Amino acid sequence: MRTILIIDDEPNIREVLVSYLQREQYRTLEAANAKEALEHMRDGKVDLIILDLMLPDMDGEQLCAHIRSFSPVPILMLTAKSAASSRLKGFSSGADDYVLKPFDPREVLARVKAILRRSGDDAELLSDVTVYRHGALVIHSGKHEVTCHGQAVSLTPNEYKLLVLLAKYPGRHFSREELVERVLGFDYDGDIRTIDQHVKNLRHKIEQDPKQPRFIITVYGFGYRFGGEES
Repeated sequence: MRTILIIDDEPNIREVLVSYLQREQYRTLEAANAKEALEHMRDGKVDLIILDLMLPDMDGEQLCAHIRSFSPVPILMLTAKSAASSRLKGFSSGADDYVLKPFDPREVLARVKAILRRSGDDAELLSDVTVYRHGALVIHSGKHEVTCHGQAVSLTPNEYKLLVLLAKYPGRHFSREELVERVLGFDYDGDIRTIDQHVKNLRHKIEQDPKQPRFIITVYGFGYRFGGEES
C-alpha cells in the first residue's frame, strides 16, 4: 500500500484529501506544519508528498527544497498562486507537479496516480549499468541510481526519467512537447517550458559547468539532446 503524506495547515483540506485517497486504498499521513512533516519523514517510508505552499512555520518551497536535500520522494505542490513565475519557483525547489487552489480533489487524485505511475514505471530504457564519458556519468537503471565522477547524485523522479530518456537516444533532438508528454505525462496541462526548469535542475546536479553542459545540450528554438558518449 502506497503512503501519501499530506502537509497542509487547513484541517478541512486534509480531511477531504484523506477521504479521497483512502477510498483509493492509499495509506495517509497528516502534518499541519513543517515540523510534523519532517517527523513523519524520519519515522517511515513515504511514497508521495502533497505539500501546501503556505505553512505556519516554514515556506512550502523552503520545505520542498529541504526534503529534496535528503529524499527523491515525489512532491505535488498545492498553491493559490497562478503566476507562471510562482510555479517555476516551485519546480526549481524540487516539486514534481502542482495543483492550483481551489482544487477539485479528483484532479489531485488523478495527479497523484500519474506521478506514482511515472515514478514507479519498471520499464527500463537502458541496460542495467551504462557508463558515459569514461565514468564521468554512470546510470544504474536496475537500482535507479546515478553517479557523477564517483559521487551519488540525488535526482527527483522526473529528473531521473528525463535523464534516462535522453541518454537512451544520444544525439536525438527531443522537442519540449515530446519531453513533457514522455516525462510529465499526457495529462499534464501546464506550461511546456517547465521542462526547462527540470533541465536546469538536472544540469546543476550532473554537469561540471552547467553553463557549458556536456550531457544535456540545448537545441535552440526546439528542445534538447543528449551529448554524452557511452564508454
